[in-house]
Amino acid sequence: MIFLASLRARWTSLLGAFVAVALGVGLIAAMGLGLDASLAGPDRPVVRFAGSPVVVLGQDRLTVPVRRGPDTTLVSKPLAHPHPVDTALLRDLRRLGPVRLDGGKRDAVGVDAPARAVRDVVGGRARVLTGDDRRQADPGTARDAAAMVAVNSFLGTAGGVAAFVSVFVTASTFAFVVALRRREFGLLRMAGATPGQVRRQLLGEALAVGVAASVAGCVLGAWGGPRLGAALVDAGIAPPWFTVSGASLLTSAPLSWPFQLAFWTGLLVALTGAWAASRRAGRITPAEALRDASVDSGVMPWSRRLIGAALLACGLGLLLWTLVTAPSSLLKRKTYTVQPMILITAAGALAPLLVRPVVRAFRLPGAVGLLVRENCAASVRRTAAVAAPVLVTVALAGSLLGSAQTVSGAKAAEARQRTASDLVVTGRDLEPVARREIPGAAAVSASASTAVYVREEGSALVRSEARAVRDPAALAATSRLPVLAGDVRDLDDRSIVVNEEWARREVGAHVDVWLGDGRPARLRIVAVLARGGGDNGAYVTSANASVGRGGAAAPVDRVDVRLAAGADRGRVAAVLAERGGGGGEVRSAEAWLAATYPAVKAQTRLGLLMLLGISLVYTGISLASTLLMAASVRGAELRALRLAGATRWQVRGVVAGEAVVAVGAGAVLGLAVTVVNLGGLAAGLARVSVPVGVVVPWGVVGGVVGVCVVVAVGVAVVGGRSGGRG
Repeated sequence: MIFLASLRARWTSLLGAFVAVALGVGLIAAMGLGLDASLAGPDRPVVRFAGSPVVVLGQDRLTVPVRRGPDTTLVSKPLAHPHPVDTALLRDLRRLGPVRLDGGKRDAVGVDAPARAVRDVVGGRARVLTGDDRRQADPGTARDAAAMVAVNSFLGTAGGVAAFVSVFVTASTFAFVVALRRREFGLLRMAGATPGQVRRQLLGEALAVGVAASVAGCVLGAWGGPRLGAALVDAGIAPPWFTVSGASLLTSAPLSWPFQLAFWTGLLVALTGAWAASRRAGRITPAEALRDASVDSGVMPWSRRLIGAALLACGLGLLLWTLVTAPSSLLKRKTYTVQPMILITAAGALAPLLVRPVVRAFRLPGAVGLLVRENCAASVRRTAAVAAPVLVTVALAGSLLGSAQTVSGAKAAEARQRTASDLVVTGRDLEPVARREIPGAAAVSASASTAVYVREEGSALVRSEARAVRDPAALAATSRLPVLAGDVRDLDDRSIVVNEEWARREVGAHVDVWLGDGRPARLRIVAVLARGGGDNGAYVTSANASVGRGGAAAPVDRVDVRLAAGADRGRVAAVLAERGGGGGEVRSAEAWLAATYPAVKAQTRLGLLMLLGISLVYTGISLASTLLMAASVRGAELRALRLAGATRWQVRGVVAGEAVVAVGAGAVLGLAVTVVNLGGLAAGLARVSVPVGVVVPWGVVGGVVGVCVVVAVGVAVVGGRSGGRG
């Protein structure tokens, strides 16, 4: 009975937790529906060989044995240069039945014959596809797979951020509820309630909130899933064919894994957020009912201090460990998206301990300013409850966008640093040109995209992107590669240039690799490059980037040209377009760099802004909930200010000023977390020999703080209006 009466009387104080959990469940359900749709793939018919029951696809994967503990298993990687279906195999297939070709292409053929007979003939010379697997021979299959990688990454990250922020907001809300209900719980203890009964009452409230909010969130997710899919397509994150199917709670669809995951996650979030608060509520003594102090004391139990310190040590330790052992991983999106959350959680856990010195550092003018500062310092629980969600959003904005912009800027600076050419020609199948054919050219380097594969320590098959060059001396003349040892001009058909990420990287040593077409080769290392930002791949000669020994070389996709002194740039560009462009695009090196290395890709920036939008919505919910709950118990305090001679506008100024100071404290702590994260990233860039230029997204951070100030001031003034009357 007490539990039900408490729910009826306290529903307004639990409204913020309800909205936060419902929104989180809705987002997780929508993201889950999106992931389910992306994993299923496009429902498309076979296009190229729809009339053939069997498709024979040329060998397009490298498969090698690796160790897995005491056993050996086979692993595969896509080949950079797939093999066509050879003439001998075509002759054997024609004996089985009609063979369909796609014009002059020989990468795959259709066969009208039984699948078993085709497999017996093909053996290991190619791949045999039947049924829906025949779509693998369609040209759009690889593009669809690449597009789905970006969609899965975004949806997984967004779901994780939603769960992380909802736990944070829910825990903050229940902690503040306990702080406001100290006297109530003290009276219950005085009336004979045991600590366990007090804990069970609070957990019961959390259970009721969790169940109701999870059901509402599943309904919201079913409605929002299709709209999320449409938004991803409109933003260019997902391909045009991507759709997300909604679901009705009247069908069996809610039993699918996205709704199950969302519902139980929401329930777990509510109970997890209330668990620590319930333990604190159970420790309230009967004497608390007799106290009515306005100054918060003992705001942080030792358990929370230890947890916060452990999280801080873990976050800093992980950052230092990554910096020492694998600094290049700090440049990866997964690392700089997930790793900052540990430090953010640590700062949020220690917020009640940190906000007081931050608030004391503010110097506000006048009597109202003094009162605002002292009120914020005295009511640490209220100030920390307002500052914590602001801390999370500011730290996410600074860390995520700042890291993305810093990494992109560093890669662009690195590319400018190693580019010595004046003109760059790019295209899919360019005609290689000699320097003598281009008047005014001092050096011309034609290169092609390829890859090499190496089995590291016998347990992993690693693909390394590479460039195949025709003239190593021209490569050295048109680029400024970060060579640590050796000389790239020594590159020949029996050697390779590697970077320092390779396990074997001594000049003169031999390394066993597989080339882009799967041929094994033993090559001598002639030069070692710095690790860089990830674009310093290997270099081989064009002979080692062909399909089969002595076969056609990989098509040239880039030509770098360095001009001689006094050469006419426009004339050289015109000659390149006429003779060597082959349909390619001729640009200055500056224009090519700007197009190839933008500040941040539009899709990446939009995805990060969507994540920040989710966090900002949660922050607004938390601010409104906390300040409205605080206003409900401050009536006597604000009326006392009026009796002391304060005008109505002065009272409102005090309330608004406290909201601004609390938001400012959260922003300062969030910026401190951002500085640590971006500082670690800058150190990682320096470790991998990449130009360092840290970018802080002041515009986005300022916008986030501005929205928080507007919401906090508006809610605080509206909530405190009744208390300021009289």
